[in-house]
Amino acid sequence: MTPDGAVVLLLAGDVMTGRGIDQALRRHAPPDLYEPVVRDAREYLRLAEAANGAVGAPLAPHEPWGDALPTLLAVDVDARVVNLETAVTAGGEPWPHKGIHYRMHPSNVDVLTAARLDVCALANNHVLDWGRGALRETLATLHAAGIATSGAGVDADAAWAPAAQALSGGRLLVWSVALPSSGVPADWAVAEHRAGVALLPDLSAASALRLAERVARERRPGDLVVVSLHWGDNWVLAVPAEQRAFARRLIDLGGADVVHGHSSHHALPVEVHQGRPILYGCGDLIDDYEGLGNRGPWRHDIGALFRIAIAPDSRRLRRLDVTPWRRRRLRLERPDAETVAELRRLLQIDREAGWRDEEGGGWSLVPAR
Repeated sequence: MTPDGAVVLLLAGDVMTGRGIDQALRRHAPPDLYEPVVRDAREYLRLAEAANGAVGAPLAPHEPWGDALPTLLAVDVDARVVNLETAVTAGGEPWPHKGIHYRMHPSNVDVLTAARLDVCALANNHVLDWGRGALRETLATLHAAGIATSGAGVDADAAWAPAAQALSGGRLLVWSVALPSSGVPADWAVAEHRAGVALLPDLSAASALRLAERVARERRPGDLVVVSLHWGDNWVLAVPAEQRAFARRLIDLGGADVVHGHSSHHALPVEVHQGRPILYGCGDLIDDYEGLGNRGPWRHDIGALFRIAIAPDSRRLRRLDVTPWRRRRLRLERPDAETVAELRRLLQIDREAGWRDEEGGGWSLVPAR
Protein backbone atom coordinates (compact mmCIF):
# COMPACT_ATOMS: atom_id res chain seq x y z
CA MET A 1 0.00 0.00 0.00
CA THR A 2 1.24 3.46 -0.90
CA PRO A 3 1.45 6.30 1.66
CA ASP A 4 -1.83 7.71 0.30
CA GLY A 5 -3.61 4.41 0.90
CA ALA A 6 -3.74 3.05 -2.64
CA VAL A 7 -3.79 -0.74 -3.01
CA VAL A 8 -0.81 -1.90 -5.07
CA LEU A 9 -0.99 -5.01 -7.23
CA LEU A 10 1.89 -6.46 -9.22
CA LEU A 11 0.64 -8.50 -12.17
CA ALA A 12 2.45 -10.64 -14.69
CA GLY A 13 1.35 -12.96 -17.45
CA ASP A 14 2.65 -16.48 -17.97
CA VAL A 15 5.22 -17.85 -15.55
CA MET A 16 6.37 -21.09 -17.17
CA THR A 17 8.84 -22.65 -14.74
CA GLY A 18 8.57 -26.13 -16.22
CA ARG A 19 10.56 -27.86 -18.91
CA GLY A 20 13.90 -26.04 -19.54
CA ILE A 21 13.61 -23.82 -16.46
CA ASP A 22 12.96 -26.85 -14.27
CA GLN A 23 16.00 -28.62 -15.72
CA ALA A 24 18.20 -25.64 -14.83
CA LEU A 25 17.20 -25.73 -11.15
CA ARG A 26 18.67 -27.80 -8.33
CA ARG A 27 15.98 -30.48 -8.53
CA HIS A 28 14.09 -31.36 -11.65
CA ALA A 29 11.35 -33.59 -12.92
CA PRO A 30 12.19 -36.33 -15.44
CA PRO A 31 13.16 -34.62 -18.72
CA ASP A 32 10.98 -36.79 -20.96
CA LEU A 33 8.90 -34.83 -23.45
CA TYR A 34 6.36 -35.92 -26.03
CA GLU A 35 6.65 -33.03 -28.47
CA PRO A 36 6.84 -33.53 -32.23
CA VAL A 37 10.51 -32.44 -32.35
CA VAL A 38 12.00 -32.06 -28.86
CA ARG A 39 11.93 -35.19 -26.67
CA ASP A 40 14.14 -34.04 -23.79
CA ALA A 41 13.50 -30.90 -21.68
CA ARG A 42 17.25 -30.38 -21.31
CA GLU A 43 17.34 -29.41 -24.97
CA TYR A 44 15.68 -26.08 -24.10
CA LEU A 45 18.48 -25.42 -21.63
CA ARG A 46 21.06 -26.24 -24.30
CA LEU A 47 19.34 -23.96 -26.83
CA ALA A 48 19.36 -21.06 -24.36
CA GLU A 49 23.07 -21.56 -23.74
CA ALA A 50 23.79 -21.75 -27.46
CA ALA A 51 22.01 -18.41 -27.92
CA ASN A 52 23.33 -16.43 -24.96
CA GLY A 53 26.07 -18.32 -23.13
CA ALA A 54 26.36 -20.62 -20.15
CA VAL A 55 23.41 -20.50 -17.75
CA GLY A 56 25.50 -21.62 -14.80
CA ALA A 57 23.07 -24.31 -13.69
CA PRO A 58 21.96 -25.24 -11.15
CA LEU A 59 20.22 -21.96 -10.55
CA ALA A 60 19.33 -20.85 -7.03
CA PRO A 61 15.59 -20.28 -6.41
CA HIS A 62 15.83 -16.50 -6.79
CA GLU A 63 17.95 -16.48 -9.94
CA PRO A 64 15.24 -16.84 -12.64
CA TRP A 65 13.80 -13.52 -11.41
CA GLY A 66 17.19 -11.86 -11.89
CA ASP A 67 17.18 -8.08 -11.95
CA ALA A 68 13.39 -7.96 -11.53
CA LEU A 69 13.52 -9.31 -7.99
CA PRO A 70 13.69 -5.90 -6.22
CA THR A 71 10.59 -4.80 -8.15
CA LEU A 72 8.79 -7.98 -7.12
CA LEU A 73 9.80 -7.64 -3.47
CA ALA A 74 8.94 -3.94 -3.10
CA VAL A 75 7.53 -3.46 0.39
CA ASP A 76 4.49 -1.45 -0.72
CA VAL A 77 3.12 -4.24 -2.97
CA ASP A 78 -0.05 -5.70 -1.47
CA ALA A 79 -0.33 -8.72 -3.76
CA ARG A 80 1.60 -10.39 -6.57
CA VAL A 81 -0.52 -12.29 -9.11
CA VAL A 82 0.74 -14.40 -12.03
CA ASN A 83 -0.59 -17.06 -14.38
CA LEU A 84 1.37 -20.19 -13.43
CA GLU A 85 1.51 -22.27 -16.58
CA THR A 86 2.92 -25.57 -15.44
CA ALA A 87 2.00 -28.60 -13.37
CA VAL A 88 4.00 -28.87 -10.15
CA THR A 89 4.81 -32.56 -10.06
CA ALA A 90 7.59 -35.03 -10.76
CA GLY A 91 5.18 -37.74 -11.85
CA GLY A 92 1.91 -38.12 -13.64
CA GLU A 93 1.12 -39.30 -17.14
CA PRO A 94 1.26 -36.96 -20.14
CA TRP A 95 -2.18 -35.93 -21.30
CA PRO A 96 -2.81 -37.90 -24.50
CA HIS A 97 -2.87 -36.20 -27.90
CA LYS A 98 -1.49 -32.94 -26.46
CA GLY A 99 1.73 -31.71 -28.04
CA ILE A 100 3.27 -29.73 -25.17
CA HIS A 101 3.58 -30.81 -21.52
CA TYR A 102 5.01 -28.63 -18.73
CA ARG A 103 5.96 -29.79 -15.26
CA MET A 104 8.16 -28.49 -12.47
CA HIS A 105 9.50 -30.58 -9.61
CA PRO A 106 7.62 -29.79 -6.37
CA SER A 107 10.93 -29.08 -4.62
CA ASN A 108 11.30 -26.08 -6.92
CA VAL A 109 8.26 -24.33 -5.46
CA ASP A 110 10.81 -22.15 -3.65
CA VAL A 111 11.33 -20.39 -7.00
CA LEU A 112 7.79 -19.05 -6.59
CA THR A 113 8.14 -18.19 -2.92
CA ALA A 114 11.45 -16.42 -3.66
CA ALA A 115 9.38 -13.81 -5.54
CA ARG A 116 6.74 -13.80 -2.77
CA LEU A 117 3.98 -14.71 -5.17
CA ASP A 118 0.61 -14.42 -3.43
CA VAL A 119 -1.80 -15.78 -6.03
CA CYS A 120 -1.30 -18.16 -8.94
CA ALA A 121 -4.04 -18.24 -11.56
CA LEU A 122 -4.29 -21.84 -12.75
CA ALA A 123 -7.07 -21.81 -15.35
CA ASN A 124 -4.83 -22.35 -18.36
CA ASN A 125 -3.86 -24.93 -20.96
CA HIS A 126 -0.93 -26.52 -19.09
CA VAL A 127 -1.98 -27.11 -15.49
CA LEU A 128 -3.40 -30.58 -16.33
CA ASP A 129 -0.60 -31.56 -18.71
CA TRP A 130 0.31 -34.51 -16.46
CA GLY A 131 -3.18 -35.55 -15.42
CA ARG A 132 -5.64 -34.95 -12.63
CA GLY A 133 -3.49 -36.57 -9.97
CA ALA A 134 -0.71 -34.15 -10.86
CA LEU A 135 -3.19 -31.29 -10.56
CA ARG A 136 -3.98 -32.38 -7.01
CA GLU A 137 -0.26 -32.44 -6.25
CA THR A 138 0.11 -29.00 -7.79
CA LEU A 139 -2.62 -27.57 -5.58
CA ALA A 140 -1.28 -29.24 -2.43
CA THR A 141 2.28 -28.05 -3.09
CA LEU A 142 1.28 -24.44 -3.75
CA HIS A 143 -1.04 -24.27 -0.76
CA ALA A 144 1.59 -25.78 1.54
CA ALA A 145 3.96 -23.05 0.36
CA GLY A 146 1.44 -20.36 1.31
CA ILE A 147 0.44 -19.50 -2.28
CA ALA A 148 -3.27 -19.08 -2.97
CA THR A 149 -4.74 -20.44 -6.19
CA SER A 150 -7.80 -19.94 -8.33
CA GLY A 151 -9.13 -21.42 -11.52
CA ALA A 152 -8.44 -25.12 -10.90
CA GLY A 153 -9.62 -27.50 -8.23
CA VAL A 154 -10.72 -30.96 -7.19
CA ASP A 155 -14.34 -30.08 -7.96
CA ALA A 156 -16.42 -27.26 -9.41
CA ASP A 157 -16.84 -25.38 -6.15
CA ALA A 158 -13.07 -25.27 -5.62
CA ALA A 159 -12.16 -24.35 -9.20
CA TRP A 160 -14.69 -21.53 -9.44
CA ALA A 161 -13.91 -20.07 -6.02
CA PRO A 162 -11.77 -16.91 -5.91
CA ALA A 163 -8.42 -16.69 -4.22
CA ALA A 164 -8.89 -14.32 -1.30
CA GLN A 165 -6.35 -12.15 0.46
CA ALA A 166 -6.95 -9.61 3.21
CA LEU A 167 -6.49 -5.94 2.38
CA SER A 168 -6.97 -2.89 4.53
CA GLY A 169 -10.73 -2.35 4.55
CA GLY A 170 -11.60 -5.38 2.48
CA ARG A 171 -10.26 -8.32 0.50
CA LEU A 172 -8.55 -8.97 -2.80
CA LEU A 173 -10.59 -11.56 -4.71
CA VAL A 174 -8.99 -13.17 -7.76
CA TRP A 175 -11.04 -15.28 -10.16
CA SER A 176 -9.12 -17.31 -12.75
CA VAL A 177 -10.99 -18.42 -15.86
CA ALA A 178 -9.89 -20.03 -19.12
CA LEU A 179 -11.39 -19.94 -22.61
CA PRO A 180 -11.25 -22.74 -25.20
CA SER A 181 -9.51 -20.31 -27.56
CA SER A 182 -6.34 -20.57 -25.41
CA GLY A 183 -6.00 -24.27 -26.19
CA VAL A 184 -7.66 -25.75 -23.10
CA PRO A 185 -9.05 -29.22 -23.99
CA ALA A 186 -12.80 -29.48 -23.49
CA ASP A 187 -12.42 -32.46 -21.13
CA TRP A 188 -10.31 -30.35 -18.75
CA ALA A 189 -13.46 -28.48 -17.68
CA VAL A 190 -14.12 -29.03 -14.00
CA ALA A 191 -17.29 -30.89 -13.04
CA GLU A 192 -19.13 -31.47 -9.78
CA HIS A 193 -17.12 -34.57 -8.93
CA ARG A 194 -14.19 -34.23 -11.36
CA ALA A 195 -11.03 -32.16 -10.95
CA GLY A 196 -10.34 -29.60 -13.64
CA VAL A 197 -10.23 -25.94 -14.60
CA ALA A 198 -12.81 -23.16 -14.59
CA LEU A 199 -13.65 -23.01 -18.30
CA LEU A 200 -16.02 -20.49 -19.85
CA PRO A 201 -17.60 -21.75 -23.08
CA ASP A 202 -17.26 -18.44 -24.93
CA LEU A 203 -17.05 -14.66 -24.63
CA SER A 204 -20.75 -14.03 -25.12
CA ALA A 205 -22.85 -11.54 -23.21
CA ALA A 206 -24.44 -14.47 -21.38
CA SER A 207 -21.03 -15.73 -20.21
CA ALA A 208 -20.11 -12.26 -18.96
CA LEU A 209 -23.38 -12.05 -17.05
CA ARG A 210 -22.90 -15.47 -15.43
CA LEU A 211 -19.38 -14.58 -14.35
CA ALA A 212 -20.50 -11.19 -12.99
CA GLU A 213 -23.30 -12.88 -11.05
CA ARG A 214 -20.78 -15.30 -9.55
CA VAL A 215 -18.62 -12.35 -8.47
CA ALA A 216 -21.64 -10.54 -7.00
CA ARG A 217 -22.49 -13.53 -4.81
CA GLU A 218 -19.02 -13.49 -3.22
CA ARG A 219 -18.16 -9.80 -3.18
CA ARG A 220 -18.53 -7.74 -0.02
CA PRO A 221 -18.22 -3.96 0.43
CA GLY A 222 -14.56 -2.92 0.24
CA ASP A 223 -13.47 -5.93 -1.85
CA LEU A 224 -11.22 -5.47 -4.89
CA VAL A 225 -11.90 -7.94 -7.73
CA VAL A 226 -9.37 -9.16 -10.29
CA VAL A 227 -10.58 -11.45 -13.08
CA SER A 228 -7.67 -13.33 -14.65
CA LEU A 229 -8.45 -14.61 -18.14
CA HIS A 230 -6.42 -17.10 -20.17
CA TRP A 231 -7.82 -16.41 -23.61
CA GLY A 232 -7.01 -16.29 -27.29
CA ASP A 233 -4.35 -17.63 -29.60
CA ASN A 234 -0.60 -17.20 -29.23
CA TRP A 235 1.20 -14.49 -31.21
CA VAL A 236 -1.85 -12.50 -32.25
CA LEU A 237 -1.57 -9.35 -34.35
CA ALA A 238 -4.18 -7.36 -32.41
CA VAL A 239 -6.63 -7.62 -29.52
CA PRO A 240 -9.69 -9.49 -30.82
CA ALA A 241 -12.88 -7.44 -30.84
CA GLU A 242 -14.72 -10.08 -28.80
CA GLN A 243 -12.15 -9.77 -26.01
CA ARG A 244 -12.60 -6.01 -25.89
CA ALA A 245 -16.38 -6.39 -25.76
CA PHE A 246 -16.26 -9.04 -23.04
CA ALA A 247 -13.83 -7.14 -20.79
CA ARG A 248 -15.80 -3.91 -21.05
CA ARG A 249 -19.10 -5.69 -20.45
CA LEU A 250 -17.70 -7.48 -17.39
CA ILE A 251 -16.64 -4.14 -15.90
CA ASP A 252 -19.98 -2.53 -16.75
CA LEU A 253 -21.73 -5.38 -14.92
CA GLY A 254 -19.62 -4.83 -11.80
CA GLY A 255 -17.82 -8.14 -12.35
CA ALA A 256 -14.24 -6.84 -12.30
CA ASP A 257 -12.12 -3.94 -11.08
CA VAL A 258 -9.06 -5.27 -12.95
CA VAL A 259 -9.04 -7.53 -16.01
CA HIS A 260 -5.82 -9.56 -16.15
CA GLY A 261 -5.39 -11.18 -19.56
CA HIS A 262 -2.76 -13.64 -20.79
CA SER A 263 -2.06 -16.43 -23.29
CA SER A 264 -0.67 -14.46 -26.25
CA HIS A 265 3.00 -14.92 -25.09
CA HIS A 266 3.69 -11.32 -26.07
CA ALA A 267 2.31 -8.14 -24.52
CA LEU A 268 -0.85 -6.50 -25.86
CA PRO A 269 -2.17 -2.95 -25.41
CA VAL A 270 -3.72 -1.73 -22.16
CA GLU A 271 -7.09 -0.01 -21.88
CA VAL A 272 -8.80 1.90 -19.07
CA HIS A 273 -12.59 1.48 -19.12
CA GLN A 274 -14.81 3.19 -16.57
CA GLY A 275 -11.70 3.85 -14.51
CA ARG A 276 -10.78 0.14 -14.45
CA PRO A 277 -7.64 -1.22 -16.14
CA ILE A 278 -7.83 -3.95 -18.76
CA LEU A 279 -4.58 -5.78 -19.48
CA TYR A 280 -5.49 -7.71 -22.61
CA GLY A 281 -2.22 -9.62 -22.70
CA CYS A 282 0.61 -9.44 -20.18
CA GLY A 283 2.91 -11.68 -22.23
CA ASP A 284 5.34 -14.17 -20.72
CA LEU A 285 7.44 -13.17 -17.74
CA ILE A 286 9.44 -16.41 -17.35
CA ASP A 287 9.81 -19.12 -19.99
CA ASP A 288 12.46 -21.22 -21.74
CA TYR A 289 11.94 -19.81 -25.25
CA GLU A 290 15.02 -17.60 -25.58
CA GLY A 291 16.97 -20.13 -27.63
CA LEU A 292 14.21 -20.46 -30.23
CA GLY A 293 14.92 -17.21 -32.07
CA ASN A 294 12.17 -14.91 -33.28
CA ARG A 295 8.70 -16.05 -34.25
CA GLY A 296 7.90 -13.92 -37.25
CA PRO A 297 7.72 -10.31 -36.05
CA TRP A 298 7.79 -11.33 -32.37
CA ARG A 299 10.77 -11.85 -30.12
CA HIS A 300 10.92 -14.67 -27.59
CA ASP A 301 12.88 -12.77 -24.95
CA ILE A 302 10.72 -9.82 -23.85
CA GLY A 303 8.82 -9.67 -20.56
CA ALA A 304 6.98 -7.07 -18.51
CA LEU A 305 5.67 -6.42 -15.01
CA PHE A 306 2.50 -4.39 -14.48
CA ARG A 307 2.22 -2.44 -11.23
CA ILE A 308 -1.30 -1.15 -10.57
CA ALA A 309 -2.28 1.31 -7.84
CA ILE A 310 -6.02 1.31 -7.06
CA ALA A 311 -7.83 4.01 -5.09
CA PRO A 312 -9.05 2.44 -1.81
CA ASP A 313 -12.52 3.99 -1.87
CA SER A 314 -13.61 4.04 -5.52
CA ARG A 315 -11.62 0.97 -6.63
CA ARG A 316 -10.60 2.96 -9.72
CA LEU A 317 -7.17 3.04 -11.28
CA ARG A 318 -4.88 5.64 -9.77
CA ARG A 319 -1.66 4.72 -11.60
CA LEU A 320 -0.31 1.98 -13.84
CA ASP A 321 3.43 1.36 -14.25
CA VAL A 322 4.97 -1.03 -16.79
CA THR A 323 8.58 -2.17 -16.45
CA PRO A 324 10.21 -4.04 -19.35
CA TRP A 325 12.58 -6.99 -18.94
CA ARG A 326 14.68 -9.15 -21.20
CA ARG A 327 15.00 -12.92 -20.73
CA ARG A 328 18.61 -14.01 -21.09
CA ARG A 329 20.41 -17.07 -19.73
CA LEU A 330 17.05 -18.09 -18.16
CA ARG A 331 17.03 -14.94 -16.03
CA LEU A 332 15.29 -11.58 -16.22
CA GLU A 333 17.72 -8.81 -17.08
CA ARG A 334 17.40 -5.07 -17.50
CA PRO A 335 16.46 -4.41 -21.12
CA ASP A 336 18.55 -2.77 -23.80
CA ALA A 337 17.17 0.06 -25.94
CA GLU A 338 15.99 -2.30 -28.67
CA THR A 339 13.99 -4.36 -26.19
CA VAL A 340 12.39 -1.25 -24.71
CA ALA A 341 11.44 -0.03 -28.18
CA GLU A 342 9.87 -3.38 -29.07
CA LEU A 343 7.77 -3.51 -25.91
CA ARG A 344 6.68 0.08 -26.54
CA ARG A 345 5.46 -1.02 -29.97
CA LEU A 346 3.59 -4.03 -28.60
CA LEU A 347 1.87 -2.01 -25.87
CA GLN A 348 1.21 0.89 -28.26
CA ILE A 349 2.63 3.37 -25.76
CA ASP A 350 1.44 6.82 -26.83
CA ARG A 351 1.86 10.15 -25.06
CA GLU A 352 -1.50 11.30 -26.42
CA ALA A 353 -3.12 8.41 -24.54
CA GLY A 354 -1.58 9.64 -21.29
CA TRP A 355 1.55 7.48 -21.09
CA ARG A 356 4.73 8.99 -19.66
CA ASP A 357 8.30 7.73 -19.96
CA GLU A 358 9.95 6.74 -16.67
CA GLU A 359 13.58 6.31 -15.77
CA GLY A 360 14.92 2.85 -16.55
CA GLY A 361 12.91 2.41 -19.73
CA GLY A 362 9.42 1.91 -18.32
CA TRP A 363 6.19 3.87 -18.62
CA SER A 364 3.42 5.11 -16.38
CA LEU A 365 -0.22 5.94 -16.98
CA VAL A 366 -2.09 8.25 -14.61
CA PRO A 367 -5.77 8.65 -15.59
CA ALA A 368 -7.34 12.07 -15.30
CA ARG A 369 -9.49 12.36 -12.18
